[in-house]
Amino acid sequence: MEPTLQDIEEAKKRFEGVIRPSPLIHSGYFSRLSGSEIFLKLENLQETGSFKIRGAYNRLSLLKPQEKEKGVITASAGNHAQGVAWASARLGIHSRIVMPEEVSLKKLLAVKEYGGEVILFGNHYGEAYGHAQEISRKTGRVLIPGFDDPQVIAGQGTIGLEISHVLGDDVSIVTAIGGGGLISGIAIAAKTLNPHVRIVGVQTKSCPSTIRSLEKKRPVQVETHPTLADGIAVSRPGDLNYSIIEKYVDEVVAVGEEEIAGAILNLLEKGNIIAEGAGATPLAAFMEGLISTKARRYILVISGGNIETNTIDRILQRGSIKMGRLIRIEVNILDAPGSLWKLLGIIAKEKANILQIFHNRLDLENPIQISRVVLNLETRGHDHAQAVIDQLKDVGYQVRQIL
Repeated sequence: MEPTLQDIEEAKKRFEGVIRPSPLIHSGYFSRLSGSEIFLKLENLQETGSFKIRGAYNRLSLLKPQEKEKGVITASAGNHAQGVAWASARLGIHSRIVMPEEVSLKKLLAVKEYGGEVILFGNHYGEAYGHAQEISRKTGRVLIPGFDDPQVIAGQGTIGLEISHVLGDDVSIVTAIGGGGLISGIAIAAKTLNPHVRIVGVQTKSCPSTIRSLEKKRPVQVETHPTLADGIAVSRPGDLNYSIIEKYVDEVVAVGEEEIAGAILNLLEKGNIIAEGAGATPLAAFMEGLISTKARRYILVISGGNIETNTIDRILQRGSIKMGRLIRIEVNILDAPGSLWKLLGIIAKEKANILQIFHNRLDLENPIQISRVVLNLETRGHDHAQAVIDQLKDVGYQVRQIL
């Protein structure tokens, strides 16, 4: 049954002293860039790093004493798992979590730290969830859905209450869609408070399950592919979630992997905000102009910040290359004393920073008296990078830019 605004308000009361409202900040940078008012709802700053503690805590707090004694089980790619483990620990309930075998190591370790018992099973969320259902049938543990549950949806809907003071007739709320719990709860709260608010959902091109379902006018399953936004790589929306989305959501768009990476980088550089792939999808869709629903004010829900450190490093490196702030060049020099010093002196004069250097004297493509030097250089942008290359060419070096 579809939760009501009253269900969401009751969930908010249960959170008092347990879950704090997340910050809602105005972004001057993105506002100036777009010409609209841009607000960011920072669910990445929740204790487990995502909004999922809301639905998990609300659902678990309503369990009967005998259900709590048997314990709970759930399946998740990470954030719901952390939410259930976190909420279970606070309510004195034993939690068992089924996670896909290729789950993020950061999220896996976090679940264990919060006290959850982890079982690794399957290649994706769907297989993990099927295994969790089987364990629930055999053991009597209460299955806690990640999204297709009225009380889970009501918990997520408390975000809508927290942004009620900035809602108006010319406002769009943009949030990610996986199984649909987050957008369902927010949509019910926001649309009940102001029917003129527009709700926009964002999926990845790697897993557009809600988009395909809306096209078919029923929940359908799609094939999932690897994505930075693993938190929303859900192959089929929940039945209840789909009916709410169909009723309340105005638009759903899909973003690609490069757009997601760019949004993660922009949030980090321009807002000092760490977002995981799913959390960055609203900004990705907005920055790429994919949202046809125009508004004076946009509220982008940054739903989570649980991202691997090495993923951030790769995104930063790729982003730096795209912006011309990191280049890699090959230069051939005479294998003689002072040759390398002369090359590095020119680079230093052009104020480029040498990050890495590889001096290869054994490159068989070159004559024996020639060495090949590969340099990773930090520059101030495309113009500066080109100026460095041009200066090297002007003094006679043969330069090949690799990156």
